[in-house]
Amino acid sequence: MTSKLRVVIAEDHYLVREGTRRTLEDADDIEVVAVVGTATELEDIVPRAHPDVIVTDIRMPPGHQTEGIDAALRIRASNRDIGVVVLSQYADATYALELLSEGTQGLAYLLKERVGNPAQLVDAVREVANGGSVIDPDVVVALVEQNTHRSSSRLQHLTGRELEVLEQMAQGKTNTGIAEQLDLSESSIEKYSTSIFLKLGLTDEPQVHRRVAAVLTLLHDEGRAQPL
Repeated sequence: MTSKLRVVIAEDHYLVREGTRRTLEDADDIEVVAVVGTATELEDIVPRAHPDVIVTDIRMPPGHQTEGIDAALRIRASNRDIGVVVLSQYADATYALELLSEGTQGLAYLLKERVGNPAQLVDAVREVANGGSVIDPDVVVALVEQNTHRSSSRLQHLTGRELEVLEQMAQGKTNTGIAEQLDLSESSIEKYSTSIFLKLGLTDEPQVHRRVAAVLTLLHDEGRAQPL
C-alpha cells in the first residue's frame, strides 16, 4: 500500500484552518499530521511531524506580515523535499515573487477562495509533493502585469522545439518531466533551456529566476492566465 502524503497546516483563522483540514482529509492519499496557528509553531512542529507538504497562510501572528512565507522558506532551506502550498487572500505579485525568490520547484501559491474547490487544493498538494509548481491564475495575471517591461518580441527568435520546451516550463515541469513529455534526453532539455535564456536575454540571472522570467515572457506574449 502506498503511504499517504503527510501534511502540516499553518493557519490562524479557525474556519479556514478547519475547512482546509477537512478538505485534505477527505482525500484518500493525504494525511493531516499537524495543525498549528502560528509560524513559530509551524517551524517547531516540522522536525517532529516530518511532513511531505506544508499548507500555510501568509500573514500570521505575531506580526501578521509575511510570517508564513518566511517560515516556509526557512524550512525549505534545510529540506528542499518539503513542498509548500501558500494560501492567500491577496492576488499580489509581491508576495508570490517572495515565495518564488529561490525557484518554483515544489511551491504553490493559491488564493484562499480555492479552498472551496477541494480538487484544486488537493491537486496542488499532490503537485508540490512531486516537485511541481502551481500558481493561481489571478496571481499569474499580477505577475505578468509586473513584468510587462520584458520584450515578448524576443519569442519570435525561438525555434519550434524551444517553444515546446518553454510551454512545458510554463506547466511547472522539471527538466526530467519535460524530457519525458517530449521524448528527449535531459541533457537536450538543458541545452534548449540555455538557448531559450540566451535568446530572451536572461543570461545574467540565476537559473531559477531565468525559468520564472522566461515563463512570464511567454504568458505575456500569449495573453494567457494559466497556472504555471
